[in-house]
Amino acid sequence: MIGAGDIVMLPRNDLHLLGSDLSLPPVAGSDVIHPPKNGGLFSIHHGGNGRRTRMVCGFLGCDSAEGNPVISTLPPLLRLNIEQGGGAEWIRSTFQYAAEEVSAGRPGSDTVLAKLSELLFVETVRRYAEALPDGQAGWFAGLRDPYVARALALLHHDIARRWTVDDLCREVGLSRSALADRFIRLIGVPPAHYLASWRMQVATQKLRNTSASLAQVAEMVGYDSEAAFSRAFKKAFGAAPSPALQRSINSVDFHESLRARFSMF
Repeated sequence: MIGAGDIVMLPRNDLHLLGSDLSLPPVAGSDVIHPPKNGGLFSIHHGGNGRRTRMVCGFLGCDSAEGNPVISTLPPLLRLNIEQGGGAEWIRSTFQYAAEEVSAGRPGSDTVLAKLSELLFVETVRRYAEALPDGQAGWFAGLRDPYVARALALLHHDIARRWTVDDLCREVGLSRSALADRFIRLIGVPPAHYLASWRMQVATQKLRNTSASLAQVAEMVGYDSEAAFSRAFKKAFGAAPSPALQRSINSVDFHESLRARFSMF
């Protein structure tokens, strides 16, 4: 049940139903979405026998969401009530401003909407992480552990460093077994496996969005040679990186940059 002041996010864009009575036959959104007549917002008009409900709907897109440690750890649905946890007024005014930006269609609106969407997403994820119960596992739970959080920060900050387990343990201040136990319990994999996965995430972004050669990408993400990088890439994705593969990655309908769209129902 959602009410006035609730924000609902679907981090992985799962199929869902929205209605006053979910036992009623569903109607596809594409059948009731009306394009703007003279610019401005798309709209949905449906029903008519009950009390009027108005809402703002939009999406936030990013490169390579699949396998991202943040997105993959989030639940299928996140709910944020703007009246709880403080910040109600700025969240409310942000949505109002976003709707006005789309309606006006002023130059630079896309950039403004992207930044506003980022702020709302960060606030929702922050509240989700703060509300996690003790004993919860996952990437966000790892951020609450000072040793695991320190290790994650080090790996993300310096992905190209030739990390060894001993190096990471010295930086964090734990023994090999203690850090491995914490990492596996909270993140689900040892530190080395996590680093390898994150390197592949960054590498695919570099291959899609830059003109860097395979050797340059390999160096950017911490591999000693193009051959070593190619082996790791093939192990992760089932195919070695190549100019042809790079072109096919670029041809897929990915968002080239962070963007947002809003519509009002």
